[in-house]
Amino acid sequence: MNTPLLPDGWKRPKGYANGVAARGRQVFVAGMIGWDANETFQTDDFAGQARQALLNVLAVLAAADAGPQHIVRMTWYITDREAYRAALPSIGQAFRELIGHYDIAMSAVQVVALMESRAVVEIEVTAVVPE
Repeated sequence: MNTPLLPDGWKRPKGYANGVAARGRQVFVAGMIGWDANETFQTDDFAGQARQALLNVLAVLAAADAGPQHIVRMTWYITDREAYRAALPSIGQAFRELIGHYDIAMSAVQVVALMESRAVVEIEVTAVVPE
């Protein structure tokens, strides 16, 4: 079981947890970008690529007999902070639909570029599956 960490007196953050305590088998998912299984981008839209990146994360987790409920840490690398902010309603909808919870330690970092020139978002994940 994953336990979100909230220090006494701290305001609960929106959309993530400050930290997560977990015990079990660790699964590390490399940075997933917004292309499909054939490495083809279906869209240049930020929210569309974020949704596909989340689907890719879930596919890798499934290969490890894990699911979204096991995610304890997520790092988003984004190329455009304003595009990310503008797409937040759609990203949030996809996140709730695909991941379903917010008790995940999360970070978002703006970077100059990603290795694939059409990629606008890359998501890394750590999951812990109870043994």
